[in-house]
Amino acid sequence: MLSKVLIANRGEIAVRVIRTCQELGVATVAVYSDLDRDALHVRIADEAYALGGQTAAESYLNTEKILELIERSGADGVHPGYGFFSENADFARAVTDAGVTWIGPPPEAIEVMGDKISSRLAAQRADVAGVPGTTEVIQDASEVVAFGESNGWPVAIKAAYGGGGRGMRVVQSASEAPAALESAQREAEKAFGRSESYMERYLTWPRHVEVQVFVDSQGNGVYLGTRDCSAQRRHQKLIEEAPAPNIPEKTLQAMGDAAVKVALACGYRNAGTVEFIYQDGDFFFLEMNTRLQVEHPVTEQVVGKDLVALQLRVASGEPLGFTQEDVVLTGHSIEVRVNAEDPAGGKFLPSPGPVTRFRRPDGYGVRTDAGYDEGDVVSQYYDNLVAKVIVWGPDREVARRRMLRALRETEIEGVATTIPADIAILEHQDFIDVTHSTNWVETKLDLSGVAAPAPSPAPEDEPRVQRDVDVEVNGKRFQVKMWVPESTPVAAGGGTAKKAARPRPAGSGHGVGAAGSGQVTVPMQGTIVKVLVAAGDTVEAGQAVTVLEAMKMENNITSDVAGTVKEVKVGPGDSVGAGDVVVVIGTD
Repeated sequence: MLSKVLIANRGEIAVRVIRTCQELGVATVAVYSDLDRDALHVRIADEAYALGGQTAAESYLNTEKILELIERSGADGVHPGYGFFSENADFARAVTDAGVTWIGPPPEAIEVMGDKISSRLAAQRADVAGVPGTTEVIQDASEVVAFGESNGWPVAIKAAYGGGGRGMRVVQSASEAPAALESAQREAEKAFGRSESYMERYLTWPRHVEVQVFVDSQGNGVYLGTRDCSAQRRHQKLIEEAPAPNIPEKTLQAMGDAAVKVALACGYRNAGTVEFIYQDGDFFFLEMNTRLQVEHPVTEQVVGKDLVALQLRVASGEPLGFTQEDVVLTGHSIEVRVNAEDPAGGKFLPSPGPVTRFRRPDGYGVRTDAGYDEGDVVSQYYDNLVAKVIVWGPDREVARRRMLRALRETEIEGVATTIPADIAILEHQDFIDVTHSTNWVETKLDLSGVAAPAPSPAPEDEPRVQRDVDVEVNGKRFQVKMWVPESTPVAAGGGTAKKAARPRPAGSGHGVGAAGSGQVTVPMQGTIVKVLVAAGDTVEAGQAVTVLEAMKMENNITSDVAGTVKEVKVGPGDSVGAGDVVVVIGTD
């Protein structure tokens, strides 16, 4: 077994990995950005090292710095979690080249399956059929148009090097193709560092069913049941459950067998997830995620195995220790992702900010995996997953009712969350009858009456600043960095100034101007990635004028009136706060 593991990630998954390591007696090393200096994963790890920077590119995607910290900490294993470097073959190879154990599949398998195009080819070689699509990188929007005209609309543009719905756009017609391709490539570049995209036929009412696979270094492969992840918005999952309900057992077994065939065909090792689209009794290979999935806890609940512990053992060279016949599913499990988003009206707008209250649910069959505690801040720069609530029941209906009880017991203040939408989904007859699909939330579910609680005011804490301080420890002099309140002098005698109140930033309201004012404001903190209008342009009410990125999501900011653009106050790359005016439109 490994002796010390560095977790190259943050938030909920870092906390999750740290806890299992500690149970196994494995020392843990956390890494953190400037914004995560006091984060939960940093507080509970045995050691923690600063990456510097704020954005993901400056910190958690800084290859050179993480490799330096692996060596400096003496870690003999690296767990990538999910997101960031988890499906990056170059990073995995750099880790293994340094003589450190990569807790994941071999770099070669990541290259085959991490690239969604080559994974489609690998599935074909394993005689597993995929959704009709292309196996070449899209070079121009005209290719999307030609594919749509030949195979039918809509068409899905997808990131070749990514997952989780990032870099995916659904194109309904030829006129939408150029903007959709540009947006998909831009989002993929920011999320995964690669902009390549491919396309496939977009099925109109499918279910998303995935299979958890494990392969050890001795070549033994098994699947640990199935999961249904069909309740989605923006092609990102809201609710997951295991096993996938209302599908014939023979079909589920066929999916599992196909998943293992795909894994073995590419020389896979460790944990992976093979995703399928299921519609009208047929299933098609979608992609393989070469990492642990966000929704892995529902599999743990019905299989009775700690998947992170299994990852560590397999990475250490141990055999699985069980066969497919030993895998027995018990009961039903449901997971709800609690994201910092306002679901009012079905918009799911990102809601960064401080978590001023966090009361977790409790009781029999209830588990909460969280990356935040009360007092922590959800940043605009990272994914907005605050926590996952997981329940188990002897059957699906018991699990569904238990989840509803757990969600109503959960209290989160300071940021809006998706909990009201989750409750609406779980209570809906379509979900109960399993007649929903991956499109259902956005096309059928009525969220017009759903409103998240109003965010609580942020505490008037003083910002902290870095100070260099000379100290002596056992007679030896050291220079250390301290992060202290801005008004606190660090000097001999230790005197402190009176704590100053933190000034509130301008535009910290709800981010909406007066109705019909022509003052186009942004509803949240974020970064302008594109300006769609210029002074003198004529716009219609509801027309997009800028694109705002917040918490890894792109959001169109629209005009509330028809008129002529008088002034554009922002440009690409500008940071804005909630309520800031970005465009002024005259109605004269």
